[in-house]
Amino acid sequence: MQQPLDGVRVLDLSRVLAGPYCTMTLGDLGADVIKVEQPGTGDDTRTWGPPWAGTESAYFLCVNRNKRSITLDLKSDEGRKILQDLARESDIVVENFKVGSLDRMGIGYEQMKEINPRLIWCSITGYGQDGPYASRAGYDFAAQGEAGIMSITGEIDGEPMKVGVAIVDITTGLFASNAIMAALHARHTTGKGQHIDAALFTSAIAWLANVGSNYLTTGDLPERHGNAHASIVPYQTFRARDLWIIIGAGNERQFHALCRILDLEHLITDPRFKDNPSRVQNREELIPILNSVLETRDADDWLEEISAAGIPCGPINTLDRVFEHPQAQHRNMVVEIEHPTAGTIKLAGIPFLMSETPPSVRRYPPLLGEHTEEVLGGQLGYDAVAIQELRQNGVIS
Repeated sequence: MQQPLDGVRVLDLSRVLAGPYCTMTLGDLGADVIKVEQPGTGDDTRTWGPPWAGTESAYFLCVNRNKRSITLDLKSDEGRKILQDLARESDIVVENFKVGSLDRMGIGYEQMKEINPRLIWCSITGYGQDGPYASRAGYDFAAQGEAGIMSITGEIDGEPMKVGVAIVDITTGLFASNAIMAALHARHTTGKGQHIDAALFTSAIAWLANVGSNYLTTGDLPERHGNAHASIVPYQTFRARDLWIIIGAGNERQFHALCRILDLEHLITDPRFKDNPSRVQNREELIPILNSVLETRDADDWLEEISAAGIPCGPINTLDRVFEHPQAQHRNMVVEIEHPTAGTIKLAGIPFLMSETPPSVRRYPPLLGEHTEEVLGGQLGYDAVAIQELRQNGVIS
């Protein structure tokens, strides 16, 4: 079946996570993604292990499906010429080099748009292309701290805490892919490409969402509440007899229903808990009462009743339970694909469906330089002798 980005070609000059996540998303939607890697080493994450699938890093595998890999030494004249030739025939470039690095090599956006005015160029950096911090390298962990995420994450009296995955990298990749697709749409009208400037720091600030809005409205610094909610009670984790669970009673009907399930109906008329503002004010008194009952039965027993009452709830699953979850399996959130050195590998599936132009996993994450000859020969017309000469000169590997 046709896919949304059929016929769109992407040059992926990015490494590690934010850029590769962006280009994987474009590849899932049908784009032809050519991953350009340094000869001999490739993407840094190729060596980030254990764990390994054969000789392949699990980290690399997670964000590099639906791509072709070529090696290219961009410090060489021949390598830069090949990149220019590829850019001439491409729609999108995604890169995460330090600000100014590609410009100094003569292969930055300003030079490339002269070759291809329709080119959409997306730069992903830590802080953006300009400003007092533009020259600084960007890292997810640092962005979580500097953009305030860690200040609002963690237990009340504990240390600031990062999110368990590199969430700033991932969301920056998603913001970048959104901007790229908007630029593709705009190009239909203008006929011109454009430069997209995406940054980890500003992406993290953008998804502070209501917490950021609360501060901008009041000027009050938010406190950490662990797994509780600052503005809704009860809305947090609780310990059942066997597992941790989540319960979120967001309105009076839900709170009253929860009290009946827990055989705590007297709390409904208790003036300390008469409405949500009262419960927020008296959370230190309410939560231990609820905990004392919830810890007497297993999680599945409670969740069946609480869910049937229309109260938001769920288990806190370990990853084995996540990937065995019946809804995850129904939504194909584990896909298997054959890999030439690792055998059958499992990858997380595509998180959205499209009725008419469905995304798909078509290619395994490529071996380093696996498609160099295919791209140079099939798309740029290099013959075997020319390719061999490039290899001997170290331009490709």
